[in-house]
Amino acid sequence: MVHLIWAGMAVIGIIYALFNGTIDQVNEAIFNSAAEAVNLSIGLISILVFWLGLMRIAEKAGILKSLSAVFKPLITRLFPDIPKDHPAMGYILSNFIANLFGLGNAATPMGIKAMKEMKELSGSEKASRSMITFLVINTSSLTLVPTTIIAIRMQYKSAFPTEIVGTTVIATLITTTAAIIIDRIFYLRRVSNR
Repeated sequence: MVHLIWAGMAVIGIIYALFNGTIDQVNEAIFNSAAEAVNLSIGLISILVFWLGLMRIAEKAGILKSLSAVFKPLITRLFPDIPKDHPAMGYILSNFIANLFGLGNAATPMGIKAMKEMKELSGSEKASRSMITFLVINTSSLTLVPTTIIAIRMQYKSAFPTEIVGTTVIATLITTTAAIIIDRIFYLRRVSNR
């Protein structure tokens, strides 16, 4: 549905430009935007590769395993339906850690694998409690170091590209706490209505 809205807006804009006599400005904006998008993408790729490399170094050095050990008690409380040594736990932990460092692209495959493992564990076509909780936490913007935003700010020559980190930490704490509370409220309401 969204693609139809965007397509409709583009068509209306082009038709308006034709009748208004500004189609040359529309063409110029399209080509300038395309060139800027390519430059921005190349800049983002370099930052993403850098952070993915750091994640790989952290993995080889055992830092990720240590972080997993720190977060495991919290994760087992958030996902009581999943056995502690189930593969889904590893994928959930990896997804959360990658998201915390702003590596959404690296976190996505782990999140998909976590959902697949949780679906197999539940044995149902409906979303399990753990699947819903996982989705809610991921949707709450679980990020401490917003690498993509920092990269964009660096690309556009921000004087202080990392100044966003403090507000990101505060926003993450608020949204993730609210998401977990809302998830638990709806879960308890569903259980009490049975």
